[in-house]
Amino acid sequence: MNKPSDWKRMMLKGHKVWLWVDDEQKPVVKNDKVLIKYQLDQDHEYWVRQDGVKPIDPARLKKKAAKDTSDHPPSSLQDPEVFGDRPPPKSIVAYTDGASSGNPGPSGIGIVLRFGSHEKEISKHIGIATNNVAELTAIETALKAIRTTEIPVRLYTDSQYCYGLLSLAWKPKRNEKLVAAVRGMMKRFKDLRILKIAGHAGIDDNERADRLARKAAIGQAVPKQRSP
Repeated sequence: MNKPSDWKRMMLKGHKVWLWVDDEQKPVVKNDKVLIKYQLDQDHEYWVRQDGVKPIDPARLKKKAAKDTSDHPPSSLQDPEVFGDRPPPKSIVAYTDGASSGNPGPSGIGIVLRFGSHEKEISKHIGIATNNVAELTAIETALKAIRTTEIPVRLYTDSQYCYGLLSLAWKPKRNEKLVAAVRGMMKRFKDLRILKIAGHAGIDDNERADRLARKAAIGQAVPKQRSP
């Protein structure tokens, strides 16, 4: 298994990825292809053409951020990293995150739920678990907390692992029971989409969910839940 130190942040087709590198920080190349993954904690890795992976250009990212700010009013729901969807009117919006101190280790989940002007925060310690289990548990807990299944729901996660399993029909290699349970819950909703966003990209509600999850993981006191 590769260590996190063996990976370098790069760009592939406009998206940030992790590139597998050797001790000299040079790409490991096989048959003119290099190995990448979208999240360090995910199991799925991909061999892609070497010439498609590029260094991150800070100047380009700043220019893109400035354009996005000028084109759209500031809103976490209009962040350009939201993949292909904006919530329909009168929909429930959920941001979920999981954290593990040790992977596996003490873990927690954080959730921010919104419906119009109403919002609710959930922060819960879930014991010893991996980061992937925490991410899945956060989504499961959020779906359980949504009482109605008739209103459109848009759930945002920064976990490529969860997005792949729940939106791209990846076949789970582990955590099969938990994945099956979440998929079963998803079928109850009339209009539910689970969408991938970039982590630690300044999306307010995603950052809140992250803080709630990390505090719960290490057993710190968390803010009192606010009911809708």
